Amino acid sequence: MKLLHHIVRKVFQPLFFLALALLPGLSGEAGANERLKLKTVVIDAGHGGKDPGCVSRDGRVYEKNINLDIARKLGSRITDAYPDVKVIYTRSSDVYVTLNNRAEIANRNNANLFISIHVNAASSAQAHGFSTHILGNDKLSSNMDVCRRENSVILLEDDYTTDYQGFDPNDPESFIFFNLMQNAFYEQSLTFAAEADKELVKGPVTHSRGISQDPFWVLWRTKMPAVLVEVGFMSNAADLKKLNSASGRSEIAGRLFQAFRSFKAKYDESLDYSTESTSAAADGYGVQIFVLSKRLAPGDKAFEGYDAEAVPAGGMYKYVIRASSEGAARTLYGKIRKTFPGSFPVRMENGNVSPL
Repeated sequence: MKLLHHIVRKVFQPLFFLALALLPGLSGEAGANERLKLKTVVIDAGHGGKDPGCVSRDGRVYEKNINLDIARKLGSRITDAYPDVKVIYTRSSDVYVTLNNRAEIANRNNANLFISIHVNAASSAQAHGFSTHILGNDKLSSNMDVCRRENSVILLEDDYTTDYQGFDPNDPESFIFFNLMQNAFYEQSLTFAAEADKELVKGPVTHSRGISQDPFWVLWRTKMPAVLVEVGFMSNAADLKKLNSASGRSEIAGRLFQAFRSFKAKYDESLDYSTESTSAAADGYGVQIFVLSKRLAPGDKAFEGYDAEAVPAGGMYKYVIRASSEGAARTLYGKIRKTFPGSFPVRMENGNVSPL
């Protein structure tokens, strides 16, 4: 278990706290609303350069090329419809980009949404359809082969054991730490995934394999709502015919654009909280149990019987169970952390909530 402890200590803890700290309390609500609207989207064309991704059975079609074409088409649609939205590509040509650098591009540009485009493959030619993925670790592990393949590009890097803190995509133990974190952007990621699923089922690849939570490294390292989309199967003749068609790729890009349009409307609307009558949280201590974009009513079943307080943070709400002191907060955390796996003790000061 040394690997697990090392990952949690060196990687998980600082990134986890940083991700949740990205939602500070804001003053000047009208200006804050404007700043927090969806202004930047990063589109990630999976694979590239020396990493071809999946390859068709006849060796003629490479995933990296399909991903890039769909990414460009999607970006163009967004730019045409929303000139004020900044579209950034992790790659705009056939070059190799590491998983860390893909996430860093999104983080460095303070993106509001990260969309990673991929093509699936399986040993059976019968497997077909598209799927959408958000960060997590489904107990069924039905997509573990896909996760291993998408994460395995790490092995192409010369010093991956250092850059990825010992993470080994072929070692099941390396995936355990994904179970230990709460994704601060879970709800928003799920919202985009649901919109993408609703649109993609209209074609050209019409079979939905559903939405799942999976331990993709690139999703974990991004500090914003993030979704990975597998647009079809390279190993299925029917899917491949559509993916290898310019019109098919254009239609997929169009479906993803419609998902983006719907998501942006919901994202921007969720920030319109200026008419709410809320006051800054009183200073003190407690345990943050989760973050949502909506305000839950007191006594909601999500609180599991505890009295949780909603602390406004931009367009989101941090839900905190109060404690009388720092020591009491740590004791409370020890009591409820199994009920709320992503919880952690916090200090509330000047309307802000920060990890202890």
